[in-house]
Order: sequence, then structure tokens, then C-alpha cells
Amino acid sequence: MQIATTFRHMEPSEALKSYGEEKLDRVKKYIDEPIAAQVFLTVEKIRHSAEVTITAKGITIKAAEETNDMYAAIDAVVDKIERQLRRYKERIKAHKPAADSRDRQVRKTVVEAESIDQNQQPVVIKSNTFSIKPMSVDEAVMQMDLLHKDFLVFTDAGTENINVVYRRKDGNYGLIEPTKG
Repeated sequence: MQIATTFRHMEPSEALKSYGEEKLDRVKKYIDEPIAAQVFLTVEKIRHSAEVTITAKGITIKAAEETNDMYAAIDAVVDKIERQLRRYKERIKAHKPAADSRDRQVRKTVVEAESIDQNQQPVVIKSNTFSIKPMSVDEAVMQMDLLHKDFLVFTDAGTENINVVYRRKDGNYGLIEPTKG
């Protein structure tokens, strides 16, 4: 597992870094290699926060915790990640795996808001290309929850169409499916 630790507003500590790496070793049993983890340890006055992002084949999980002790924050965030991964593994067992050869590439573009209001061409601020794997609607909702996002674009494993699942204001989920018309 590759772990990158970033210290914000505090002195780098080898003891905290090794403690976090030792704790993150517990999550290896839930996900397949290769695993990349990004750990952010931040101190703001008396609040100590630990934030972890884990990326593995087909899954990305984020979690953050704040306490008044950095070691307790690391313990809490790793416990949260472990619960999320356990829940993910239990739910994924019910689904049959999709063929890996059907991944699609999608481009995400962020446009400057001021340029939309005027009668000129929009200014692109940021553009990313990423792969979206085929999955069921249940898997897409689960992935969206793990990423703490309000929507997720995915390829439906059954129809191979690009769909969008989103979180509604009432707490339920919505699904946008293309139709032939």
C-alpha cells in the first residue's frame, strides 16, 4: 500500500506518520491491491483533524474526523473507513462482477461562471478525463455514498448506457436514464 501523509499547520512527526500507516494496514483485507492512500493531518487551534482518501481498483473512499487529539482522530477516521469498506464488501457480494473491458472514458469540464452570463465563449477552468466502469444502480448509489458526492455518472452494466444517479433534497435518490426518441 502506498501511503502519502501531509501535515498541515503542524510540524511533521514520524511517530504520527507511522501510527497512521500501521492503522491503515487494517483495511488491506477489504480491498484488492494496488491501494493508494492520501492522509491529511491538520491542526487548527485545538481541533485535530485526520482526513483519508483511499483509491484502489474500482473504488475510492473518503473519510474525515475531528477530535482534540491527533491519535484519536486517526483511530476514528480509520474505523470509519473500515466500516465503509466492510459495508461495501457485503453489498458487492450480492452483485455479479461486470466485464472490465467495457470501461468508458468521460471528460469533466468546469466552466467559469462569469463567462456564462455574458455573450462570449465560456472559459474552461479545469478539465479531467476519467474512466467509468459498468455497474448496477445499487453499486452506483453505494459508490456515490462512499465518495460523499451529490451525483455520479456511470455506465449501466445491463444496458451499457451512460446514466446519472443523484441525491434528492428529500434524502432519496434519483436516476437519469437516456431513452431513444
